Amino acid sequence: MAAVRWRVAIFLGVFAASQLVDIHIGHAQTTTTNATTDPSEARALNRMFERWEISATDSWNISGEVCSGVATNATNVETNNINPSIKCDCSYDNNSTCHIILLRVYDLNVAGPLPDELWNFTYLSNLILDKNYLTGPIPAAIGNLSRMQYLSIGHNALSGPLPRELGLLTDLRFLAFGTNSFSGPLPSELGSLTRLSQIYIDSSGVSGPIPASFANLRNLERVWASDNGFTGPIPDFIGSWSSLTLLKFQGNSFVGPIPASFSNLSLLNDLRISDVSNANGSSSLNFLRNMTSLSTLVLRNNNISGSIPSFLEGFWSLTFLDLSFNNLNGTVPEFLFIQTPLTNIFLGSNKLTGGLPSQKSSSLGNIDLSYNELSRSFPSWINEDNLQVNVVSNNFTFGDSNTASRTLPSGLECLQKNFPCSRGQPTYSRFAVNCGGRSITSNDGIEYEADTEALGPATYYTSSTRRWAVSNSGFAVDNAAPEYISSTSTSSQFTNTLDSELFQSVRHSAGDLRYYGLGLQNGNYTVRLQFAVTINPGIGSWQTAQRRVFDIYVQGGLEEKDFDLQRETGRDPFRTVTREFTVEVVENYMEIHLFWAGKGTCCVPAQAVYGPLISAISATPNFVPTVSDNPPGGSKKNQTGLIVGIVVPVSVAASLFTFAFCYLSQRRKKQKNIDDEEFLGIDAQTYTFSYAELRAATGDFDPSNKLGEGGFGPVYKGTLADGRLVAVKQLSVASHQGKSQFVAEIATISAVQHRNLVKLYGCCIEGVKRLLVYEYLENKSLDQILFGASSEMLRLATFCSILISCLNSLTSDWPNCTTTNRLISALESQAQLVI
Repeated sequence: MAAVRWRVAIFLGVFAASQLVDIHIGHAQTTTTNATTDPSEARALNRMFERWEISATDSWNISGEVCSGVATNATNVETNNINPSIKCDCSYDNNSTCHIILLRVYDLNVAGPLPDELWNFTYLSNLILDKNYLTGPIPAAIGNLSRMQYLSIGHNALSGPLPRELGLLTDLRFLAFGTNSFSGPLPSELGSLTRLSQIYIDSSGVSGPIPASFANLRNLERVWASDNGFTGPIPDFIGSWSSLTLLKFQGNSFVGPIPASFSNLSLLNDLRISDVSNANGSSSLNFLRNMTSLSTLVLRNNNISGSIPSFLEGFWSLTFLDLSFNNLNGTVPEFLFIQTPLTNIFLGSNKLTGGLPSQKSSSLGNIDLSYNELSRSFPSWINEDNLQVNVVSNNFTFGDSNTASRTLPSGLECLQKNFPCSRGQPTYSRFAVNCGGRSITSNDGIEYEADTEALGPATYYTSSTRRWAVSNSGFAVDNAAPEYISSTSTSSQFTNTLDSELFQSVRHSAGDLRYYGLGLQNGNYTVRLQFAVTINPGIGSWQTAQRRVFDIYVQGGLEEKDFDLQRETGRDPFRTVTREFTVEVVENYMEIHLFWAGKGTCCVPAQAVYGPLISAISATPNFVPTVSDNPPGGSKKNQTGLIVGIVVPVSVAASLFTFAFCYLSQRRKKQKNIDDEEFLGIDAQTYTFSYAELRAATGDFDPSNKLGEGGFGPVYKGTLADGRLVAVKQLSVASHQGKSQFVAEIATISAVQHRNLVKLYGCCIEGVKRLLVYEYLENKSLDQILFGASSEMLRLATFCSILISCLNSLTSDWPNCTTTNRLISALESQAQLVI
């Protein structure tokens, strides 16, 4: 429903324009039945559609006549979702000629530059090309479309500077070119579009000051202009746009203060300004005095000072209020909590003092007052159902005298100012969290704790061990069903990690996400933050325009400004990104803060999808800990196996199967049958590749990539998607090695570690297909070293020494295997004879 409402709102202008067009066309339809489409326009349309690989629907272009069917009657192509579609006006040349006046190609992923044929449609008044993959610049020829009233080309990949010829479209009422990759300033010629009522230019890539000529745009009603590079002061002339009902200025580079002239914008019902710097001094809230029609007010991170004004009590339409990350002081007004339509209040990261209001309306469901100077005890309403309250980092009172606090989520007392729990008495020297996912042990042995608490727009959670905590503040205003945790398929494999499971879930925030390490021993730590994009938009899709941009703070210091996750991954949906920082803990806690500063796309792949996200966090000491540090138990067995040889274990395969026999004789008491499902439960969980991935890596098992062939099948050289060279052992279907032996081989070599053994990267089990993937080394196979040319042959003593060393490492795992011990003794004797 939220997506439908967004779409209706965005295309409100096209509905009105389409209705006007339809009425006119309906009249033309009643006066002629033999009108034909202008031949040049018909040819141009056919060429464009052919290039875009789309075709007309069966509701128009009937019997080869372009302007027919719904193209010439009163049917509204938008509400009836006729796509692609056109509308024609057939009143020309005494009702004998039809000209195309509307062209709609919406969300069809047509690709390539804007076609030259488009500029021949000089009768167009409506052009809708949103949500495609159009590239390149907008040509100056767009100035030919002087009848244009509705131009919408947002959510594409258009680039280059905006042409000043856009200023020739003086009849424009609606202009949308947001979510593109344009560059340079807004042309001053756009100030000539004095009939413009709606403009959507968010995330378009434009920059610089807003031209002074925009003072002429006094008919503007809706302005979306967030996430651009606008600089300088917010223009004072915006106060003369007295018809404005919506203004979004978030995530730009404006300098304050917010102009006092904004007090003239009395019709505003949605105002969002954020991230204005304080170069020219702080702002106050006095300019809001006349905006009594406001329903949504977001003034976040604008260096606003003073107290919360009492005149807000008369804002009876206000439902959403966000004044967080400012310098507001004084107390929280009582009236604010009993103002009935208000459902969300975000006042975090200010300097508010006193206690919480004694009363609260039942409609108020989300309250963020974190990072203030609030104190005293909690009021009784704190226990209400369906209420979220975040009061982390304040000075509230806890204990037997404050009975209301007993029902709050556990651990809040440890998240007050200066994090008092374990202060001076540390317990831990590390922590790791799988954000949004279950507990796992990574390939490098780090134990990541589960983080599956649902959370919400104004809440926190402390782990049961009091080792770590998380706090979230932020609400996506236009999203009726926001996500705070999202997951991808458990079969999804990420290309540059051995720990794909760590990235199959992520925690989201629409504003301010913080993780804390608690009870830490003081000293220097290495903090590792791990990220991944879990949405796969596909190549050549408008959804590749998505940008999740946020700032990274650790211990209060800005480590990375405008971290752009999509840019860092190269827009590869299954590629991970890691950031490592060295930080100092001096007061037994650590804070990792991911902050949305209004930047990044707002509406890709859906409405109100923005803000920070993270897959995993770990912090490890750069010193020798002296604390107990007793994390939850769990096996730390290595997940990567090793195998004898330089490329493939040929000559020592018999020894390995001897050890496998000992291993299986112990496991046979617990397991009688091993099948594909049991493979997932062996002690050393092995990375799994898909058969398609290995087939691609080896060039469909090209004979030219064949390295050799063992008793159970051939071995091929391959290159994985992340660039790693591998040796892929393909077990023949006719091989006598069945499921049990295959799993035993994986289990055996995964438990062996030695410097003379190559790595086992993983395996593949799909139906009857079974493959092992080893590290590739370039010194050929061991049999060539042992039995090949004399220049390559190993001395027998050297070989015996290597094999004895390998066997010794194996006896630590199976000390009771007498066969192994006897083999070692025999080899040692042989080595002495050779020497």
